[in-house]
Amino acid sequence: MPKKKENYEDLFKQLETIVQDMDEDNISLDSSMKNYEKGIELTNKLYKILSEAEGKIKIIDKNQEEKLFEDDEDERI
Repeated sequence: MPKKKENYEDLFKQLETIVQDMDEDNISLDSSMKNYEKGIELTNKLYKILSEAEGKIKIIDKNQEEKLFEDDEDERI
């Protein structure tokens, strides 16, 4: 069965839940370590998603800027 693509919002909610769990005083050391590892894993995935989005935005901006200059040059001719 294909793996469902994870989205930013769902991953962030998972991370928030882990943070809330770790803020509780009655969590065991073992649970804290597991939560910490999962939190780092989620943080890395979130960072990757944000980096990919930033790259796409830069491409879009560059394309729009080039189009703007092309349109400006066309108007001068």
